[in-house]
Amino acid sequence: MRNWAGNVSFSAARLCRPSSLDELRTLVAGSRRVRALGTGHSFNRIADTTGDLISLAGLPPVIEVDSANRLVEVSAGLRYGELAGELHRQGFALHNLGSLPHISVAGACATATHGSGDQNATLAAAVAAVEMVTPDGELRVLSRTGDTAAEFFGSVVGLGSLGITSRLWLDIEPAYSMRQHVYDNLGHDQVLEHLDQILASAYSVSLFTGWQPDPVYQVWRKRRVTAEDDGGAEPVFFGATAAPVARHPLPGMTGDNCTEQFGRIGPWHERLPHFRMEFIPSRGEELQSEYLVPRPLAGQAIQALARISDRVAPVLQVCELRSIAADEFWLSPSYRRDSLGLHFTWIPDAAAVVPVLVEIERQLAPLESRPHWAKLYTLQTPALRGLYDRYADFERLLALRDPGRKFSNQFLEQCFTPR
Repeated sequence: MRNWAGNVSFSAARLCRPSSLDELRTLVAGSRRVRALGTGHSFNRIADTTGDLISLAGLPPVIEVDSANRLVEVSAGLRYGELAGELHRQGFALHNLGSLPHISVAGACATATHGSGDQNATLAAAVAAVEMVTPDGELRVLSRTGDTAAEFFGSVVGLGSLGITSRLWLDIEPAYSMRQHVYDNLGHDQVLEHLDQILASAYSVSLFTGWQPDPVYQVWRKRRVTAEDDGGAEPVFFGATAAPVARHPLPGMTGDNCTEQFGRIGPWHERLPHFRMEFIPSRGEELQSEYLVPRPLAGQAIQALARISDRVAPVLQVCELRSIAADEFWLSPSYRRDSLGLHFTWIPDAAAVVPVLVEIERQLAPLESRPHWAKLYTLQTPALRGLYDRYADFERLLALRDPGRKFSNQFLEQCFTPR
């Protein structure tokens, strides 16, 4: 069995798909080693195990809206596209979505996956409470308020190492509509000079580039529709021109499987992702990496990448730049700092890509760059430890909640030493 990208073959002795919470609890209690699979959108071995690999997709789907408290209870195996469609039908929305609606709610939150927007934190920022299956098969609920608050912020983005998430309670808000406009050929000088204005120009903004010599960028601007919205959009945006046809982030790909563009009004969940739920996301055969740098250092990071564009471009399909607001989760790459995410979609050739990752990390090291936990990077534990203020606190929490390392694997053992 392989992950979505096909670059990881899992080592599990068996794949389990429990159909009830009781069955899940029994499986966890009886397993020596166990990991949750999610939807397989990780690009390293973070989800691997030599024991039991558990898919939560077979659990009964739960979407229970509490309109009075603006919360929705969600079963962990649901994908965002499934949740978003039902939420919208009931008149509610989430604050943000990632590029792909195909990813699972639990997996995305556990790895601090994010969308885009100056005021939008990671998808985990919507979590108000989480239910986990502990090593002995018991259930434990953590909330961001009350007695479990401190542990909550160490556990939600916990990389699946503290238990198997079974349910989450997410913040919701009234449903809203959005428009999306795409622009071509934004100049590199304009990005360096006006980056803050560009990223603040819409609710969610993404810049795509191939890091060719003298880079140019494609701009995706997603705006919430307001009462004052006149429906118009600038035909020229910082020198970039409105795309004449529907665009895809990857060069040469048709925009047919992307969310609607040209400013057509649509529901939030059909504009915030880049790709439609009913289509296969992106290209499929690819590798991905992402590094998050502090927002005040974003310009320096862009210049650093431009200096090594001759190394990056030959193995790159596309690079996406997005802003992410700070959060309070100990292992989040956006922990207590607004960030710029530099996301790379590579050709499916690890031997060619890894040396480029080493060079990117060398260039970004002075900028305190943090990698996305579920994507490809080469940084070793000493470097990672120095990037997170609460790293040792997480290791102590790990020793407390999983002393037998039931939820661990080789990837996590290389990262964390329980204390």
